Amino acid sequence: MVIKVHYHDPNMPPLEFYGGSDTSNWIDLRCMNEEIIPSETYKLISLGVSIELPEGYEAIIIPRSSTFKRYGILQANSVGLIDNSYKGDDDIWYMPIYSTRYTTIPQYERICQFRIQPVMKDIEIVPVDHLGNDNRGGIGSTNE
Repeated sequence: MVIKVHYHDPNMPPLEFYGGSDTSNWIDLRCMNEEIIPSETYKLISLGVSIELPEGYEAIIIPRSSTFKRYGILQANSVGLIDNSYKGDDDIWYMPIYSTRYTTIPQYERICQFRIQPVMKDIEIVPVDHLGNDNRGGIGSTNE
């Protein structure tokens, strides 16, 4: 599978995919510029890329596991979704964040990651009176 990437900074390190490795099969995204962010601030952080996803695919963006510990930022919408129509040269990918403390994020720091997945197709939603399954026990009931 091929994805086309337009970098908005020629010095930005290229995206890398480590598929099938034991470390991750997500692709890291970087903060394009150094960001100095006051506490309790909403900001769109440019990830410095525009990407053409394959037809029939979409991207999911989530923070890296170390991002909050290092920088005190939360992804403002929890999970980001980019569909494959967002593919123009100026359709720059961003991470909307909320800062919990004053922080500085260095230029090119890896702050989030993405993966592509097929879009859902041909889903039929059927209302029923009963599902006919055993109840599992409620939220948080696994391995009590």
